[in-house]
Amino acid sequence: MALFPLDTLAAYVAAVLLLVISPGPDNILAISRGLSQGRAAAALSASAAGLGIMLHSIAAALGLTLLIQASPAAFWAVKLVGAAYLLYLGYKALSSHGLISFRPAARQSLRSIFASGLLSTILNPKPGLFVLAFIPQFVSAERGSVTVQMLAYGAIFAVLTAAIFALMGCYAAKLSDWMAQRPRATKGLNVGAGVAFVASGISILALGNRR
Repeated sequence: MALFPLDTLAAYVAAVLLLVISPGPDNILAISRGLSQGRAAAALSASAAGLGIMLHSIAAALGLTLLIQASPAAFWAVKLVGAAYLLYLGYKALSSHGLISFRPAARQSLRSIFASGLLSTILNPKPGLFVLAFIPQFVSAERGSVTVQMLAYGAIFAVLTAAIFALMGCYAAKLSDWMAQRPRATKGLNVGAGVAFVASGISILALGNRR
């Protein structure tokens, strides 16, 4: 019996693609970096998001996510930190309109861009809980090591996340010159991104600790 049957793998990839292209704080962040600072910044933010997904997958495979979900105190701690960070990003975008900015002084270092992308993913408990609930549906103990399967499917999720977010950000980078000449549109995008981050933070606060 194959460890990764083609029909199961195809169904998994299709489901992941639908998830990755749906709007969320991490792909909004990659698109914003592409608009503001070009393809390299977008690719770096996307890579950070992919790494964050992989870390969530490793945590799920080792049982850490399940442990956090089972402990109300740990779950609340992770939830509050993740929500606070997303709310902070939303506040920054709404108050200073600096998430998407074409001013040289507003440019961030590549290290800061990578750190923001990574923190946005790993401090958000939703991807971890999703990995814990989603990937096991494609795993079977009859086919071999459950840990190996969890990590492999997590790696696919991470790679697809990084690749698609990078494509989104690089495409957005092509629009940067056009956007730079339209400050009102740029302000509108900052407001939209800020609202999306705030909404994501509030949705995290609304997460229930269900086993």
